[in-house]
Amino acid sequence: MTAQDSKLGDTDAKIFVGKGDEQAWLTLALANRHGLVTGATGTGKTVSLQVMAEGFARAGVPVFAADIKGDLAGICQIGEPKDFIVKRATEMGLKFQPDQFSTVFWDVFGEQGHPVRATVTEMGPLLLARMLDLNDVQEGVLNVAFRVADDNGLTLMDMKDLRALLDAIVPDSGKKAADAEQDPLAAIRKAAQGFGNVTKATVGTIQRQLLVLENQGGTKFFGEPALTLKDFMKTDSDGRGMVNILVADKLLQNPRLYATFLLWMLSELFEELPEAGDLPKPKLVFFFDEAHLLFNDAPKALMDKIEQVVRLIRSKGVGVYFVTQNPIDVPDRVLGQLGNRVQHALRAFTPRDQKAVAAAAQTFRPNPRLDTAKVITELGKGEALVSFLEGNGTPSMVERVMIRPPSARIGPITPDERKAIMAASPVKGKYDTAVDAESAYEMIQKRIAGTAATADGPAGGGGGVLGQIGSIVGTIFGTNVKRGRLSTGQVIARDVTRSVTNQVIGGMAANLGKSIGGQLGGSIGRTLVRGALGGLLRR
Repeated sequence: MTAQDSKLGDTDAKIFVGKGDEQAWLTLALANRHGLVTGATGTGKTVSLQVMAEGFARAGVPVFAADIKGDLAGICQIGEPKDFIVKRATEMGLKFQPDQFSTVFWDVFGEQGHPVRATVTEMGPLLLARMLDLNDVQEGVLNVAFRVADDNGLTLMDMKDLRALLDAIVPDSGKKAADAEQDPLAAIRKAAQGFGNVTKATVGTIQRQLLVLENQGGTKFFGEPALTLKDFMKTDSDGRGMVNILVADKLLQNPRLYATFLLWMLSELFEELPEAGDLPKPKLVFFFDEAHLLFNDAPKALMDKIEQVVRLIRSKGVGVYFVTQNPIDVPDRVLGQLGNRVQHALRAFTPRDQKAVAAAAQTFRPNPRLDTAKVITELGKGEALVSFLEGNGTPSMVERVMIRPPSARIGPITPDERKAIMAASPVKGKYDTAVDAESAYEMIQKRIAGTAATADGPAGGGGGVLGQIGSIVGTIFGTNVKRGRLSTGQVIARDVTRSVTNQVIGGMAANLGKSIGGQLGGSIGRTLVRGALGGLLRR
């Protein structure tokens, strides 16, 4: 359904979402003011999400969305003119025209989409501690480990790097003083103890939590080639925004991994994108399904930074839309940042349900023709209360509307259809083969074996000619100074590091990559900003 098909079709400036007594339009210029889609199970949240995703894609805005049940995958296939779809479109004054949208599938586990990876360094201690459910003491030891890695040129790419580093900072009380001088890791252990008491018991607890994460498949998330976020921000040959779908059915079995992964993506977008101000349309729209998982048991410091990122990422041209069952799942401080609202039916069977209905009603601009709290419990499937920001940035009066039908298929796709989409993907082959560049694990093993190159510094520095070159490059780009906001030079340095690593696949090229990626990457990569949340906390 396009503008020429109907007077209610999407335009270059607005997305038609639904129709009741009044028409519901989402203004593209205000779409980066974020939004909220709520409602009980089975009330139509996924269809509303698909309708908005299609509208953004038509307008040339790339979309990222997590697909929890597999129902959103159908957006890549031509829509079917089923009777109820055609009937609803006709009642709204629309001519149903089947459509499909260019789609890229992503999967942390690499099973139903392209693998999504980040390095341990980029994830950082704050988000990693949340992923592992560590207490304050354990998080403190994890921070010590990251600091020691930075100071000693130990690049943390994957889980085995982190495990090797944790083993290296454990105090070795069994050695005599004379033998300790021969301990190849003595300088690392001493450096760790210089930041505070690092005990074997605490490190052991962190290692056990890492094992739990590994058993849940978390190992596949850490490594290289790491995700380049600009691959989410592409348009197809027709100028439509690419729809990026994260296959999350298996990922949701580990709620902390799911929530922390999406939070990491938001923080990376915040850190990497330049200030954009008010644009005619967003650069990217990010749909965060099962959003309550982001806020469950989050410590105050993390909540403060989530609020700050949500508030400030608007200026980077990114719109964030939280999808959850109850509006009370989202803290008030974040809820106040969400200007565009779609509220499906809620059921008031329990006191908590009644509280949710009252809270949802109070968040809308009142409409004298509607008893908002009553209507929320009466909405049928596909109906919603809608309030979008108007031209002056104020919310419109709440309206009861029927959500327009999607143009693409509603529901899942077959394995063969998924395979065909992935075969034609614009990032095919870029992330599919993991690269094991030389990093902390290999460096520590060399020291233990007595083969590591010696150099002046706390623990031998990066080592070798390449390590010295890395230090020089780090000085030029400013990556070997205390971390703060990522400068333009640091962004270039990280892209250079990733580019080198991503090109290393197989045979002698892989071996060369181990040398370049480890030694040069050790100097450049050790001071990368690990996302906005961690960086902000360290200021």
